[in-house]
Amino acid sequence: MELRHLRYFTTVAAEGSFSRASEKLNIAQPPLSRQIQQLEEELGVRLLDRGRPITLTEPGRYLFEQARQILQRVEDTKAMTRRIAKGMVLQFNIGFVASTLYDALPELIRRFRIAVPGVEVQLLEMTTMEQVAALKDGRIDVGLGRLRFEDESLVRKVVREERLWLAVPVDHPLARTVEKLRLRDTAGEPLIIYPKSPRPSYADQVLDFYREAGVQPQIGMEARELQTALGLVASGGGICVVPASVRRLGRDDVRFIELDEPQMTTPIIMSYRRADTSRLLAQLIALVRDFDQWGGKAESGSPSA
Repeated sequence: MELRHLRYFTTVAAEGSFSRASEKLNIAQPPLSRQIQQLEEELGVRLLDRGRPITLTEPGRYLFEQARQILQRVEDTKAMTRRIAKGMVLQFNIGFVASTLYDALPELIRRFRIAVPGVEVQLLEMTTMEQVAALKDGRIDVGLGRLRFEDESLVRKVVREERLWLAVPVDHPLARTVEKLRLRDTAGEPLIIYPKSPRPSYADQVLDFYREAGVQPQIGMEARELQTALGLVASGGGICVVPASVRRLGRDDVRFIELDEPQMTTPIIMSYRRADTSRLLAQLIALVRDFDQWGGKAESGSPSA
């Protein structure tokens, strides 16, 4: 299926006539009809009832609505690309791992948008390793992830270190504690880790902390992402080690308990191309350097229930 198929199909459907559609598209009627037939054969469904006027079948109505959105998106993309090429719009793309949204990332982006008015800022959720590939091929300008590694083509700066807490079901015996817990206190408890893939990831950081503490983790389940992991915790599937800022979710079916393990932190690391000297990148780096909200706001206060 190609864009021309969708364009031909939506025009015929909107006009209710092959003849009027052929005039509008500036294409002869027989080849237009063949294009629609090819589309139907590829999909294995009949899209049009060829009466007078032509009407849409049920699958045809669905494709008509979806195709219009796709074609509009294509036109919007073309227009934006031309505007960027003419210098009418500046675009800055930021990749991020989902857990950084619970820290100060939203406030940082808000301040960045104020500092660079008129810039189109796009946020793209992706794992740290996906960010590396996106930086190298120019799809993003900055990445915010949690994995530590070296890459000669990238500058990687730790923005802050975030303490780790324990998420347990509200009716779990550990939820009744009024003090901090040590990792050894969780021995034997089913551990829910995330993300399931790709690896290495934050999950491997957690498993390394268990090994360093001399505790054998009992892997209960592996979740694709944080929200799923917390849902599994709430359902009684196990416990989960999460960044402190996740408490901001304010779930009433999960208890967050501080871990008395000062060495257990997970970094928020900003990555960007070493050769990038853009004004926008320099502005973001300056904001991060001076951004006091990274300091400890997410770590202060009492744990949420």
